[in-house]
This record gives sequence, C-alpha cells and structure tokens, in this order.
Amino acid sequence: MYDVIIIGGGVVGCAIARELSQYRLSVALLEKHSEVCEGSSKANSAIVHGGFDAKPGTVKARLNVRGNELIRRLAPQLQFHFKQIGSLVVAFSDEDMEELKKLYDRGIANGVPELELWDREKTLAEEPNLSPETQGALFCGTAGIVCPFGMTYAFIENAVENGVELICDAEVTGIKKIGSGTGTDGAAVQTRDGAAQTVTAQTSAQESGFSVTTPQGVFTARYVINAAGLYADKIAAMIGDCDYTILPRKGEYRVLDKVCGDLVHHVIFQAPTKMGKGVLVTPTYDNNLLAGPTAQDIDDREDTSTTLAGLNKIDSSAKKAVPSLDFRKTIRTFTGVRARPSTGDFMIYASKQAKGFIHAGGIESPGLSSAPAIAEYVAELLRQEGMALIKKPHVITGRKGIGQFSAMPNKERATLIAENPLYGRIICRCETVTEAEIIEAIRRPAGARTVDGVKRRVRPGTGRCQGGFCTPRVLEILSRELRLPMESIPKSDKGTEIVLGKLKNPVESKSRSGDSSKHSR
Repeated sequence: MYDVIIIGGGVVGCAIARELSQYRLSVALLEKHSEVCEGSSKANSAIVHGGFDAKPGTVKARLNVRGNELIRRLAPQLQFHFKQIGSLVVAFSDEDMEELKKLYDRGIANGVPELELWDREKTLAEEPNLSPETQGALFCGTAGIVCPFGMTYAFIENAVENGVELICDAEVTGIKKIGSGTGTDGAAVQTRDGAAQTVTAQTSAQESGFSVTTPQGVFTARYVINAAGLYADKIAAMIGDCDYTILPRKGEYRVLDKVCGDLVHHVIFQAPTKMGKGVLVTPTYDNNLLAGPTAQDIDDREDTSTTLAGLNKIDSSAKKAVPSLDFRKTIRTFTGVRARPSTGDFMIYASKQAKGFIHAGGIESPGLSSAPAIAEYVAELLRQEGMALIKKPHVITGRKGIGQFSAMPNKERATLIAENPLYGRIICRCETVTEAEIIEAIRRPAGARTVDGVKRRVRPGTGRCQGGFCTPRVLEILSRELRLPMESIPKSDKGTEIVLGKLKNPVESKSRSGDSSKHSR
C-alpha cells in the first residue's frame, strides 16, 4: 500500500509529486497517457501570470500570486526555462482604461507587486508595434513566459529522483474505499522498463484507504489526490463527490516563425471579457510568437481540432493589438481545452464523502502559474487530514537540465563535441538539436518514451518543417535506446504508432540492391 496515490500527470500532479517527494512517504503517480504533460499542460499560453486578474479572496487569487513567486525561485533551482518579461493589458478606449483601473485595484488587493498604469506615450515607447489606437496599459513586472513542458518535466524528474514511482498508461477506471475488516489485495503491475512485478497490499481497519483500478493493475493507498485535469469531476464521482462539474472550454492558437519573435517584448493582453483574458500575443521562451487563444465552450473534452473560424478570430483580434502581425509566418496551429469549473474557482479541498481523498480539480488559467502553490496547499490539506509529513534527511532539491546546444557559444559546442561526438550529429536542422540531446532526453529519470515526448523535451520537430526531416531519425534513436521495434514507438499514446510494418525484409532488400548494382555495371 502506498501512502499517497496522485491521479494525473499534468503540471499540477507533477508539482504535487515533487512536493510530497520531500517527505518520508511512498508516493505513486498514475498517468493515463504514455507520458506526463499531456492534456491542458501541453497546450496553453505558456504564461506565468502576475495575479491581478483573479477575484480577491478566491483560491485562484491567493495561489496565483504565491505560484508566481515560487516559479521565479524554482526556475534556476530546477533549471527549467523562464523569463520574467512582464505583461501589458492594453486599452483602446476610455471604457478599457476604466477596466484597467479596476484590474490595478484588484491586483493591489491580491498583493501583486510591480503594478503600474502606463499612459499612451509610455506604452508605445516600450512596445512601438502596438496599434496607434492604444490609449494606455496596465504593466505587471512579475509576469513572465515559461516552457510548460520543461517545468512539468522538471517537477516529475525531481520527484522520481526522490523516490516517487511514475506509472504511465494507467487510466483510472474505478476507486473504492477499503479498510473495513482484513484482507489482502494483490495486483500485477508493470514498471516503466516493462518488467512485471506483483504488489501486495495488506489492509485492515487501522490501515484504511482506497483501491484504485487501472489497466496496469489495482493499486492501494492511504490517501488519494485527484489531479485529473479535464476529468477531475469524473474521478470525483467515483467516490460520490459531485460538488462541481468540468465545463470544457476550447482555445485555438497560432505559432509563428522565430523571425516574428521580436515583434513584441512583453506578454500583450487586451482588456478582458467574461469569456476570459482574450486573445493575447506573446513571445515564447524559444523566441517564436504565440497568438491566441479563442474561447469556445464545448461538450467534447477531447476536441482539439483547429477551425477556420477560430483562426480567423485569432487573426482579427490579435491584429487589433499588433496590426503588423503576418500570419503567413504561421508554422503550426493547435488547440488546448481548459478545465473550467462550474463553481468559477479552483476546487482544492478534502472530500467530506471519503476521508483521505483530496481534490485538486477545476484548474483552469492561471493553473500553470499556480501549480507549485497548489502543491504546497495540497500537502497542507494532507496534514490536516492526518498525514504525518516528516522531511527526509536527504532530499535532492535541485536538477541539472538538458543543455541546449543551439544556444551555446561555438567554443562550448566544440568542447562538447570533443567529449561526445554525438553532439556533432545534428538530427533536427530547424532547431539545431543533436543526437546527444535526444539520447539524454530518453535516458533521464521519467525520460521520453514517445516522439512527442522527445519533441517537448529538446525541440526536434518544433521548427519550420515541423518534423518532416527529423521524425524518422528520432524514431530510430528511440527504437535503439528503448530496445523496441520502430513499429512499437508511438507519436504520443498507444495507437498512434507512426511505423505500421516493413514492406521488405531489410537483408533481402539489401541483397537485391547489391545484385542490381552488379548488373548496372
């Protein structure tokens, strides 16, 4: 029996895993996908919000401000990519200026530092590519941009190094309260390396908890944390909690080429509406430009399609703020689905139906910004529920990130190539990603197991050709490192394998090729 099972390997679940890994606890994280950082965690605006938007007194408001502070502290410690570039909420009318004053007052009430109201001259001096219709802006100096994949991977890698067990392809299909009487539950599970092992859990009246059913087996734990993102309400219903419903909201985005990355230097918002913070324009950490999202309430939680209507909405709305945007420079479009709660606030609380069950649901924006603060809060809820949180004597608090070859000076590159010639083999030409970086992404704790997992860790396939050149080479490296046939390597999840089979026997094909070359002479 584990002390804690976390359901969901998004940024919130992984942040919770890292937080709990500091204590003398046995912790398992169950993720339904083949990798962590799927769902909303992989498809969002990649912004660390300052915290002025949330209504004062809400859980969102408190955890956004605290989360912003923690991310700025953790980024160098865990070596994930974060830039504190600040944000601007831009006004185009007198009504918008009144809205900015309300946001400023709200931010002050929430305890947000570095807030300023700028006039037209100051705003256009800082961002000359904004619309000439600009009347002013609200500046937030603590806002920034982050690599959401990198932050999530940093959390889970650090957690695994400190003893957390990550179990993927483990969608939760049932949860039961256990502990009345005495019994033994045995479950066959599969570890990350594919080896089978049997976990036997002895439960008694004194050691009550939960049994969690997945395709990987049945797992038991004294406490369960629900961080299941878009499906948090479905998980909650398994134990009889129906306090909230997830109302999925779809947001479409455009990613522009790096030649557009310097068009703006802050995160550019427009005055918000009841549908959200509106269409934004922002540089990304890797110097692309991101425009979006739209906001469309949907029924299908898996609807990640992009539409002509949605992209046209981005174009018209984004150009209101930045008229010189050239959407012909788009290299990718994508859609994320936000886990909007029916209550309007984060649903982070201990269940009244089942003692020991903690909810971390309804985590929409600013969930990415709030993730490490949510983890702190969940740990405190566990303590209040009776969990003894005793710090380990030796905790790995830091993490060494994967060096980015493309960002290194030539002298450093030459040194690396001399030490490891695989740094001299470029796999992704668009992003200058080397074979050595890809191998490290696979071999790390909680390392890549899919093509998309490699892509999100070290960026092959994120450039202009979107993987047209490098995907076969990434497949070959994954196959070799994982000792699996290429037919078994998925793009993202099981069922998304890229190679379905071989047309010819390689030896036979080579032999025939040799015969042909003889005849051609």
